[in-house]
Parts: sequence; C-alpha cells; structure tokens
Amino acid sequence: MGTDLHAPLGRNRKTGNRRPGVLRLGRIAASLCLFAIGGFSLYTAFRGDGLERDRPPAAEQAATPPAGTSQPPPQTPAGQATNGMPRAEPRSGANVEQMVTGDGSVVTKYSPRPRDGSGPVLVDAMQIGQDPRMAAMPNEALLEETSYGRLPIIGPDGRRPMDQYARPSSSARGVRIAIVVSGLGLSQTGTQRAIAELPEEITLAFAASGNSLQRWMQEARRGGHEILLQVPLEPFDYPANDPGPETLLTSKPVARNIENLHKAMGEITNYTGVINYLGGRFLSDPAAMEPVMRDIGKRGLFFLDDGTSAQSKTATVAKGTELPYAFADLQLDGQLDVNAVLQKLDELERIARKNGQAIGVASAFDESVDAIAKWSQEAAMRGIEIVGVATLTNDPRNP
Repeated sequence: MGTDLHAPLGRNRKTGNRRPGVLRLGRIAASLCLFAIGGFSLYTAFRGDGLERDRPPAAEQAATPPAGTSQPPPQTPAGQATNGMPRAEPRSGANVEQMVTGDGSVVTKYSPRPRDGSGPVLVDAMQIGQDPRMAAMPNEALLEETSYGRLPIIGPDGRRPMDQYARPSSSARGVRIAIVVSGLGLSQTGTQRAIAELPEEITLAFAASGNSLQRWMQEARRGGHEILLQVPLEPFDYPANDPGPETLLTSKPVARNIENLHKAMGEITNYTGVINYLGGRFLSDPAAMEPVMRDIGKRGLFFLDDGTSAQSKTATVAKGTELPYAFADLQLDGQLDVNAVLQKLDELERIARKNGQAIGVASAFDESVDAIAKWSQEAAMRGIEIVGVATLTNDPRNP
C-alpha cells in the first residue's frame, strides 16, 4: 500500500490479469437475463388463462362502446324462421341499452317504448280452463254489474264463461264420461260431503235457491270442480209439484221469466252453464224457451238438459239460437241404493263405449255420492276419462 497515507486508496493497486473483453461479455449476459425476465413477466400478465371461450370471427363481433356511453345491442331480425316457424323478436317492445362501467362490467337497461301496432303481440293461449290458484275468483272481464247481482257476459276479447271456467281435458281420443251431481246448496251437510268426497273430475250443480252458495262455490272451485247453475223450470204437474220460488213459467211474460233467470244467475259466479231443475212443461214450449235460451247463449254459457222430459225441445231451440247445449244420457239415482247407482254407472259406461261419450246426472244424496266416488276410482283403469260437462257440449263455435 505504500507509506503515503494521503494517497487515494487503490490508486497504486495492481490490475492483475483481468481483460476488458470478459467484463463486457458479463454485462451483456446480465442485460439479456433482465430482458428475458421482464418479457416473461409481461407475457404472463397478458396471456389468457385458457378458460375463456373462443371469440367469434371479427365480422360477428360488435365494437365495445367506450366507458360511460350507451348503445343498443344487435337485434335479431323479426320474423326470422326457426325450425320452419315464424319467430318474433322478443325485445321488440322495449328500448334496450347497454352501458360499460369503469370496471369493465356491462349493465343492461330495459324500458318500454310505444308500439306502432305492426310488431308481434302477446297471445293468450289459455282459452280453456283457469289457473287452479285463481279458480275460486271470477274473471272480472266476464261479469256485468246489474240490480240482480253480477251476471256472466262474454268478454271484450270474445272469451266466454264456459271457456274460462271449464275443466280442461286431455283431448285424447278415447271414452269420455261427464257426471253431474246436482242439488248442491240445499243441504249444508250434503253439500259439504259432496265437495269433500267426490273426485275433482265430477261436475257440481248448485241450486239457485240454495244457501251460502258463494262460499260453497269457492270451495268447490278450489277443489278443482267445474260447476253449473241449476234453475227451476215449470213441470207438467205445477203447482202441485212446485220447484220453488221464482220458477220460470210458460204462463209468465217473457220479461218476468228473464228477470227470474237473472236473479238466479246473480247468486254465484264461475259457472260454465245452466241445468234445469224439473221443467217438463217449460222445456216442451218453444215460445217460452226461446228468449230464455237466447239470453243464456249470449252470456257465453251452455244449457244442459237433464234428459227427464221426452217432449223437450231443447235441441230445436238451441240450434235456432246458436246456444251450446248437451243432453244427459242417464239419470243415475232413480233408485236410492248404492248398488243400483253402480249399475246405472255401468250402463252409462256401455253408452259411452258405443258413442264415444256419455253424460250422467245424479242428486247429492249420500248413496249417490258414495257410488260415484267408488266407481270413479276404478274408471281410469278401464280407459275412461271423466271430464267436465262443458267438454261434451254441442258448441256452434267448435262444430
């Protein structure tokens, strides 16, 4: 090191054998390593993770809007066919805006826009039947307020009560039977038992002169039953055999019979049609029947003739007024005995197998309810479909 303490350190140090070229090569190698590490870091940061979907061709990609701007998404041409069926653009009734936020996520905003009447419309395909959750509630569009209560009418869209409140059927080809149990509302215990024990496929008819009809109607509808309104008509032996107050009579003016009909109609809602209680004389008189049946038909209801009068003119009058109608093929409980009713049900089945369909009518007696409940449980195993009676009507709208 020498003896001069003031000399700079290393000034007189020997350089040894180190060569300038080796030092330069070392520095170059170090720089290349740094570049390699930096490049690898950038590659790892920007490369995909292998989980994203393949992007569509450039021609199919929509340009990403700048942050904070809005732009409607591409629209599928309306009317484009799918599997041979015309297809409408589902968003054609709304303004659709997409906004890209600062973090890159996309927010879609939908808002209604006025329709010009030329685009697709929502079509209500539920023409027959009613949602079971709403079955006890009437469709307000099918009612009109009157001094006699709320009466059924055809809706603004042409829908009829007989369509709205009908029990849907499978529409399968096979043997179909409708069974109507009438007289509900006259006996509280009998009505309660019939609703509780009869299968939901059985149609229930409520007597217009019964009690607590609105409550029983709601319970029956919640149970899945199609229902009818039973209206008293004049029998041949009237007044010795009196169907009850406000019976429709051949001797009364048309206006009075229509008034009594409307009083009966206002007792309940949610029924598909009207069935007679007695009425042999009234049903044999076309002049008395015609205005009554016309009123029933224009309100979107059908008429079920219980088949007890051989002189009935129901078919003639119904065809002249375009009233949907049906005839019962058998009275099931002329003899009040469970076995006798079961035999009648077997006879009804034979009629149905011959003609494809049949309608049976009974009253809400205990024996009738027991027999019908038992027979109905076995009918499906024999290939029989029990349907609401509206399904088996002669309907001019569906010839």
